[in-house]
Amino acid sequence: MGIFSRTKKITDNKKKRKILVLSKKEDNRKIGRNDPCPCGSGLKYKKCCMKTVNPKTDIKSYYLKKYGIRIKTPEEIEGIRKSGILVMETHKEVEKIIRPGITTDEINTLVHEFTLKNGGIPAPLNYRGYPKSVCVSINEVICHGIPGPRVIKDGDIVNVDITTILNGFYADANYTYFAGTPSEDAKKLVFNCREALKRGLEVVAPGATIGDIGYAIQSFAEQQGCSVVREFVGHGVGIEFHEPPQVLHFGRRGFGVPLVENMTFTIEPMLNLGKKDVEILDDGWTAITRDRSLSAQFEQTIVVTENGYESLTPFDL
Repeated sequence: MGIFSRTKKITDNKKKRKILVLSKKEDNRKIGRNDPCPCGSGLKYKKCCMKTVNPKTDIKSYYLKKYGIRIKTPEEIEGIRKSGILVMETHKEVEKIIRPGITTDEINTLVHEFTLKNGGIPAPLNYRGYPKSVCVSINEVICHGIPGPRVIKDGDIVNVDITTILNGFYADANYTYFAGTPSEDAKKLVFNCREALKRGLEVVAPGATIGDIGYAIQSFAEQQGCSVVREFVGHGVGIEFHEPPQVLHFGRRGFGVPLVENMTFTIEPMLNLGKKDVEILDDGWTAITRDRSLSAQFEQTIVVTENGYESLTPFDL
């Protein structure tokens, strides 16, 4: 379930940075001279805070204080992984029933009952007043579609966004399904959205930045003639539904929060066949394309590892 972002553009933070003198207790990794500076300036460490930061920085404390980001423990990551397994088992059940003729409320019922049966809690239910247990968004609906009596038709693309709480840990994954026989435009959009997520994931590693992810997604999507939604973004996840950082699906390489090991967050690009502009319906939740063009979304919850990333809600890309 994507978080709404008020970010309209990426700007370079030119505010004066504080001098950092921290001691590292829980992590023996050092910041390399050519790594992005942990202050988030976008500069290399050697050209930024190298002379004022103790290289044995307590990354965990620094990220919590600087960005509000909670770097997870191995035990917490395992809890998120178990929640992610239930999320993906739920998606497998949804895949079995997606077809023309069913209602979006039938999908909600399945997700709600399957989640409870397996010891989980549907995170969207009553979250900030959201009335259902899952988001189901069809065709021109970008995200946060509220399940109800709408009947799925042949050729529809159906975006199902499942977030589960299991033993206090959150995991989040989104998949866009075909109902019946899709149009060529629908196939093109869905293929490109899956590929955009893959491109974003491929750049994830310690030392990369949030901006690197956004650049990888935006540059690919726009080359394929698709637009990237700005108003809804990925987010930290695990202990809470939505945590820092916001993960934009557009941006500039080298800018934004540098990634470090054991960060957990979602990447969930929303691509439109038409323009990127968004309209929110009167229910306060449902986001649709202003030009009524098709929209698709894919999402995985990931953890940054020593050499890259691990998906905690994996599916083939």
